[in-house]
Amino acid sequence: MSIVKFIFSKTFLIQVVLAIVAVFVICYIALWYLDISTNHDQRIEVPDLSRMALDQVDTQLEELDLRREILDSANYNPDFPKYSVIEQVPAAGKFVKENRKIYLTLNPSGYGTIEIPNLIRRTRRQVEPTLRSLGFEIGDVTFKPDIAKDAVLELRHKGKRIEPGDMLMKTSKIDLILGDGSGRYNGNLDNDDDNDGTQDTNDTEQ
Repeated sequence: MSIVKFIFSKTFLIQVVLAIVAVFVICYIALWYLDISTNHDQRIEVPDLSRMALDQVDTQLEELDLRREILDSANYNPDFPKYSVIEQVPAAGKFVKENRKIYLTLNPSGYGTIEIPNLIRRTRRQVEPTLRSLGFEIGDVTFKPDIAKDAVLELRHKGKRIEPGDMLMKTSKIDLILGDGSGRYNGNLDNDDDNDGTQDTNDTEQ
């Protein structure tokens, strides 16, 4: 039998059809297996974990067959409970597959402490922006006799004198004691009232 006759024979055509059917069956089985192994059609909506404590997060994620991983803590946010979730990736409402890892950022227990730089004898115009940039608030501003007007003579927090290098919690309120430019120099600032930091009215010019 010639090749041309064999190609157009019933036997050859049956073998071609069987081969095509076999290819389709194999492809179908392969796609079906991949669909099961990768959970292609399974989509889980990510819950809103904001403000939740970790024990609450674990309970909810376990019910949804999801996992979690803690990232570094963010800056303290007083609007969120301590150690609660402040950010999450993927965001709430997104759809993910089973066993997906949800990345969480927690709210720390409080503001961090900042080192106080040496600001003594710098001008008020320099000191106030520096303190604000570090996260502090400016409190009361009072004056004492000194030759330099608006020069910082002391920094105080809750009535206590702050020294360069001291650690103070961020957002703390710092009071400034400045020179009044009167030309009188008070070499011992601690002789004045440490509680209110105001100018000594009994101080007279020598």
